[in-house]
Amino acid sequence: MSFDGRLLSGMSVLAAVVETGSFTRAGEVLGLSASGVSRSISRLEERIGIRLLERTTRSLHLTGEGTRLYELAAPHLSGIEEAANAVSGAAVSVRGALRVSLNPLFARYVLAPRLIEFNDRYPDLDLAILQYSDTGDLVAEGIDVAVRFGPQPPSSMSSRLLLSTRVLTVASPSYLRKHGHPQTPTALAEHDCIQYIDPQRGKPFPWEFHSGKKIVPVATSGRLTMTDIDTMLNACLAGAGIAQVLALGVAHHIESGALVELFPDWPDEKFPLHVIRPSRRLPSAAVEAFLGFCREICKGRI
Repeated sequence: MSFDGRLLSGMSVLAAVVETGSFTRAGEVLGLSASGVSRSISRLEERIGIRLLERTTRSLHLTGEGTRLYELAAPHLSGIEEAANAVSGAAVSVRGALRVSLNPLFARYVLAPRLIEFNDRYPDLDLAILQYSDTGDLVAEGIDVAVRFGPQPPSSMSSRLLLSTRVLTVASPSYLRKHGHPQTPTALAEHDCIQYIDPQRGKPFPWEFHSGKKIVPVATSGRLTMTDIDTMLNACLAGAGIAQVLALGVAHHIESGALVELFPDWPDEKFPLHVIRPSRRLPSAAVEAFLGFCREICKGRI
């Protein structure tokens, strides 16, 4: 098959449909009508000789062949647009409105202390900071950028690692005075361990301990199960049990003595923090500015 610009144009339209979820929203992104988007997809299907999308009055989804085509082509489309953005982005003004969904720990301990710096750097940008579920639909919620903890499932979204923070096992001095200090991770089976629900799985996170290549899983239990990190942390501070937390959010409590790290000789379990865009396609100057600022303020943190 010879290459021509129509093929690249059609693939760009297909990517927009996949990443926005509808012909109408893809048209808004591309400056086309919904019928124009539909005709472009039909021409692409005729060009390559396969059906790419199954369409109903209420929904659309990729066929098996369409999924394979999109997965193979999307990185190349992204690379072309990122290259264009790299040479033209300096001339684009950072202005308008940006909606970001942030993990509370990142928002509170990393971004908030530097927000004045961000505002001074980009005075024409209005930033709306929202907190939604870490498993929410960014497109449906109108989010331009999200910052989320945990491994990210494969999707059409663009995900980039910002940092990996240590997982710490901690207790308050009052808990340790009352119940004793466990000397090994396996001793936690005899203690009251606060459980925290993994939002992606809907089940408590398993407890593991890492030292180099050695990994020890430990079955823990407790009378408290949480879905809110602040509630869990405050319960732990009050002596209600032992908790596994992220160093990013508790370093100041350990430094002050309000919490005790129980197993500093098991230091190697990490949890990733990602910045995510709901599309692999060309980001706006405002999105690029926020992404760059996030990378800057996360540099060197653990």
